[in-house]
Amino acid sequence: MIQANNVRLEYGLYRDGDNNLDDAQSAAIGQALETSAQDPAISFTIEDTTARRGLLPAHYLRTESYDVDQGRPHDVTVEPPKNMSARSTLAAFVDRTLDRAEKHHAAATWIELVDHGGGDAGGLESDQLGGFMSEDDIAGAIADGVAMHAQAHPDDAARHVDGIVANQCLMSTLGFADALSHAGVRYLAASPEVMLAPGVPSESAAAIEQHLEDPRAMAGALTSLTMRQSYGEPGDSWHPAAAFDVLDLDREKIARMENAVKVLNDAIATDAHDPTWRSAIRLDAREVDGMARFTEHTMPWHADRPAAGVYGALARDARLPDDLRLAAREARVAVNDLVLSHRESRDFEPYGDVSYRDATGPTVHFPLTRTQIDPWGPEISETDNAFYKAVDGPKLARAIA
Repeated sequence: MIQANNVRLEYGLYRDGDNNLDDAQSAAIGQALETSAQDPAISFTIEDTTARRGLLPAHYLRTESYDVDQGRPHDVTVEPPKNMSARSTLAAFVDRTLDRAEKHHAAATWIELVDHGGGDAGGLESDQLGGFMSEDDIAGAIADGVAMHAQAHPDDAARHVDGIVANQCLMSTLGFADALSHAGVRYLAASPEVMLAPGVPSESAAAIEQHLEDPRAMAGALTSLTMRQSYGEPGDSWHPAAAFDVLDLDREKIARMENAVKVLNDAIATDAHDPTWRSAIRLDAREVDGMARFTEHTMPWHADRPAAGVYGALARDARLPDDLRLAAREARVAVNDLVLSHRESRDFEPYGDVSYRDATGPTVHFPLTRTQIDPWGPEISETDNAFYKAVDGPKLARAIA
């Protein structure tokens, strides 16, 4: 049996298979078993809502919860399907993961979220119950779980969730980073673009565990692993991500970023009253393609633009007033300061060889037309979140969209 003091990383795997990705993303479970067998310093806490053949042979929707140590599942429970898009469900899972981290005296705790993602709209889609958890509720659930653990274990009240791996589309956003930082999370590993299932390999846990003392090395290993990952058969294989980031959510860095983006948005809102400057701002932003870049698809995230790219384009534009250009430079610096590691593909074959060479770092919701402000709202809203409101996103949109 594993010794508690041998575990360095407690890794919670929260997988919502109540949708069309159940089979495709189930590879994350097998990868977790393999990673645990190869690296006994990682203990997995797993909650898997699925209708596929899992630990049980029956094909009906249910939630399987268990732990994995040294490649072996144990303490298995099977329940009716939980609502994985409910804040309370995720909070309870975070609490359980932290309890196991305390039991193992783990040096760090990370949570991987496996499901659909929608950028600042959130993620964790549940087909049966029709749920979609906002980014604020995802972060809130993490904070709730930390508080639950602290209340039940006051001697271990300092334990928290160190990092989030978003095995979901489009979740490397300034808004999600901001929300997680306010919940006490220090790192976010995510893609700014659509991901292809199975997505981030669970071997990422090993990249984290092997570099716990060196965040930049950890970030580089995690990014490289994800971008090198290949699925499928020779001649018919694919990589899971067109771009991938690991962000440092240090609260002071996040506060500087939030303030710099607000100052810039306010400057744009003021200066855009001049039609010449407004036209220049819109042209600069159009230079930076938004995400969901593939054509002939209804996905609406084209206004989620690489933040540093947009701010850099504004900073370089000599047509714009000095106050706006200075604010743009400071916003670009503040965003880049969050990025521990980043890689992007020059092209991404599954989506028609679209270039991602400028997809550098996290995205920001920067709409240029009325239809881009909240194209799937109110059911799924990219603007109904704390960050968008805190940085005067509505004021920006009214000025230029």
